[in-house]
Amino acid sequence: MNKTLIVATSRFIKLTANITKMLSYPFHWVFINKRFTLPEHAAPLINRATPSCIPRIIWQTNFTNRVTLPVYLNYLFNRLMAPSFEYQFMITEARHDFIAEHYPEILPHYERLQIGAAQADLWRLLILHKFGGVYLDIDAHQIWPLACVLGCKHKELYVTTRRGELSNYFIASKPGNPNIQRLIERVVFNIKEGSLHNVFYITGPGVLIELLDPNQVPTVSYRHAVNQGSFTNEHFQYIDKPQGKWNKEQCHTSVIRPKKEDPPES
Repeated sequence: MNKTLIVATSRFIKLTANITKMLSYPFHWVFINKRFTLPEHAAPLINRATPSCIPRIIWQTNFTNRVTLPVYLNYLFNRLMAPSFEYQFMITEARHDFIAEHYPEILPHYERLQIGAAQADLWRLLILHKFGGVYLDIDAHQIWPLACVLGCKHKELYVTTRRGELSNYFIASKPGNPNIQRLIERVVFNIKEGSLHNVFYITGPGVLIELLDPNQVPTVSYRHAVNQGSFTNEHFQYIDKPQGKWNKEQCHTSVIRPKKEDPPES
């Protein structure tokens, strides 16, 4: 992997993406209600015969499949950077249905999460544990072809941030990964225990930071694999969601719904 070439490519992509983002402001000023539809499923653009431990599937989720131009361009760019990958997308209701079908024992804990981002955090772990593949946040974009980043032998791969910490906006895994299982168990424990009040630590990157050692699991720097927020930003992502991003929503909404008290004995 030529890291110098990757960094140069990343800078070019970021510049181009930021230009499209700026042009999207006048576009949506003129076409106020214009939205683009993300597909629930899209087949690979090309066939790939080379076997790999991590299934060639990209998973994404959002509170709606009707998105602004920057979010849609971000989706299109990821498709071009991963042409041999199947694409799967779920909105809020579809996430619930998936968990009800495949992880009914976890559903009651999932339903106690009152913020969409926290629900998405748990869902991404469950979907990867069940089917495997690559999870990408809705604002995450590749900076190098995904097949090259994953290779054929990796059974899991995590992204590290500028600080060298693990994050969860990109996770790649085979099905049934024990580390993903550990993360799921910790999130469920956090929900049951109910002493934490921040999405970051209850369901988000804080769980990965706590449980996984970056020196013991395969990692890739964000500089060489995937970045966030070049094509889009909070304005375009949450334009149809008055509650805003999770870090704002949790200021006035409890992340975890209190348990229902048992009815008094008669």
